[in-house]
Amino acid sequence: MSHVLPDRLLPGSPYPLGASWDGLGVNFAVFSANAQQIELCLFDPTGRKEIRRFTLPECTDEVWHGYLPNAHPGTAYGFRAHGPYQPQNGHRFNPHKLLLDPYARKLVGQFRWSDALFSYRVHSNRLDLSIDRRDSAPGMPKCVVIDEAFDWSHDARPNVPWGETVIYETHVRGASMLRPDLRAHERGTFAALSSPEFIDHLQKLGVTAVELLPVHAFLNDRFLVERGLRNYWGYNTASFFAPEPSYLSTHRLDEMRIAVRQLHAAGIEVILDVVYNHTCEGGEMGPTVSWRGLDNASYYRLVPGDERHHINDTGCGNTLNLPHPRVLQMVMDSLRYWSTKFNIDGFRFDLGVTLGREHSGFDPGSGFFDALRQDPILSQRKLISEPWDIGPGGYQLGNHPPGFAEWNDRFRDTVRRFWRGDAGLRPDLAARLTGSADLFNRRFRKPWASVNFVASHDGFTLSDMVAYEQKHNEANNENNNDGHNENCSSNWGVEGPTENPAILETRARVARSLMATLFMALGTPMLLAGDEAGRTQNGNNNAYCQDNELSWIDWERAGTEEGRRMTEFVARVIGLRKQHPLLRETRFLFGDREVLPGLYDIGWFDERGDPLTIEAWQDPEGRALTLRRAGPGLNGETEVLLMMLNASGDTLRFSPPPPHLEWHVLLDTANPDSPPHPLAMPEVEVAGHGLVILAAPAVGDADWQAGWKAGPQHGQRLLTALPPDPGTQSPTDGESYT
Repeated sequence: MSHVLPDRLLPGSPYPLGASWDGLGVNFAVFSANAQQIELCLFDPTGRKEIRRFTLPECTDEVWHGYLPNAHPGTAYGFRAHGPYQPQNGHRFNPHKLLLDPYARKLVGQFRWSDALFSYRVHSNRLDLSIDRRDSAPGMPKCVVIDEAFDWSHDARPNVPWGETVIYETHVRGASMLRPDLRAHERGTFAALSSPEFIDHLQKLGVTAVELLPVHAFLNDRFLVERGLRNYWGYNTASFFAPEPSYLSTHRLDEMRIAVRQLHAAGIEVILDVVYNHTCEGGEMGPTVSWRGLDNASYYRLVPGDERHHINDTGCGNTLNLPHPRVLQMVMDSLRYWSTKFNIDGFRFDLGVTLGREHSGFDPGSGFFDALRQDPILSQRKLISEPWDIGPGGYQLGNHPPGFAEWNDRFRDTVRRFWRGDAGLRPDLAARLTGSADLFNRRFRKPWASVNFVASHDGFTLSDMVAYEQKHNEANNENNNDGHNENCSSNWGVEGPTENPAILETRARVARSLMATLFMALGTPMLLAGDEAGRTQNGNNNAYCQDNELSWIDWERAGTEEGRRMTEFVARVIGLRKQHPLLRETRFLFGDREVLPGLYDIGWFDERGDPLTIEAWQDPEGRALTLRRAGPGLNGETEVLLMMLNASGDTLRFSPPPPHLEWHVLLDTANPDSPPHPLAMPEVEVAGHGLVILAAPAVGDADWQAGWKAGPQHGQRLLTALPPDPGTQSPTDGESYT
């Protein structure tokens, strides 16, 4: 910034919003429909000392703006807003509170909690709702003007088709905090995320995209800080345009851009988990750090007739007012910013139902969905919704518009319960294995719309899923009252760690069967980071506040023999998915497409190789299932695959359904180290809690006809009964949300 500052700002322009440097100065523009005056506060580069304050001289169409000549990138600033302090009418203006620019691209400094961050008076023994006149600037980070220039000309986004996508859900900090091969200051940052060793790990697994937990700058909740904890997951956004400063080892935004470029060069897409449903300011008793102080009545949904209170469809205290055009513009501008200035490949929308709410409730044709779907940039990115919130009608799995994929918790719960040995799950499992057509087969959507997972950041890890039946969240200091109570898990005999070899073997087999089911099912598979090596959270199923070894990827464990074997197994099943197009089918299957005479694209059988009848589907004690798939293989020749699943506790002999073919064993979760080999016997032994995959590659019409002559002559009617519609019941653990 120039040493000589002008006496006043020039009028400037109401567009674009935020702070924009043009080489000669900086234009500042901020929306507020109800403010009476807005001041621009300039600070020294550290953000500690205020050096000048200007009044924004113009307001056009409810946008306040001014132009500061000779200002340049690096200028630190914030806003103060004057207006009515009338909480009963939804207005909470307080010029004593320094406010972040909602469009700030970078922050300097940190939040420091004190009562001064609140717009109302707080006393030790009582609450006083009169205006608080203490200056909050000392406890606030400051916004920083940036130069957005970066050369993307040689970057090529991988554009992996949905049908070939394999997602790896991870955390920028957690991915590398326990990496001993990195310099200390790089651990937990984008520099580490793009390290050759980590990228090599991703490529060996075969994943095609990393989905990063929130990277937007966030505020650590006061109650967590007072307990010595942190908001590790980051679902507490303080800025929709600025990355979290602690994730930048160099303090430069280009560090994130370089990480994206290097991941792209390796063929890996980058998807951001974004939180546009609420902000860090919480409910009406929360702090004033940005939107509340600029225009509480516009930015947030307030209770009609009682505007002192916020509508809380998110469970986080407030709900952004997406039906307001300026709030919708802010979200769209943010998404386009990350898409164009960081070349991000897609977004996972936290509590996506909230974003689709109009004043009448959830609407697949809401302004947000319409704006996103017609946008020439954003409509071409991968769009994933978390299809629930806690508001009325908050569970909307399968009800999003075309173009969206959705987290499918029905897949998670059904697959977990099936392998736990629960009764009556064959029909529901069949629906999950084939892309959940009961949920997504509408409006010409595809199976990839179902994002399948058995574990995510929210809940048990894969290892804990087979070691704990109860949550153990004592470390969160909430008396173990937080987190889901029903995890569809089993400890197989002992709660937590054990040295019993039989229990350990069962746990490992169930974990492998869960992983194999995930990657053999139609839809888009998502792997939780660390599950490929058996990461544990010691039974904590809500580690949102555990920024420590409990949440970080345990690379030492990954290097053990057990960890390496599991990693190799996961890489193997992902490899099978890539090698066999039938496992990546992009259309729903109804058993109505004849591949060869009498051979249809899908068929269902019991362990004896007999077609499942309606009565068999309805048998609650049936825990064995054979799924047959047929269609073009990798080279275009007809291929037949069999998936044999045994969720009982006993070893069962499975007979492949007729006709007789030359079968090869591709995978056996009871013998994970066994390489693919020809099937020597007419039957297959499938261990309890085990899964076996067989393949008959390059099946021609002659092979098919000869197989009937060579094999038993029963069951030639191959059009098997399809599973009954499993319905659309709610998830077993309640409508989970972060």
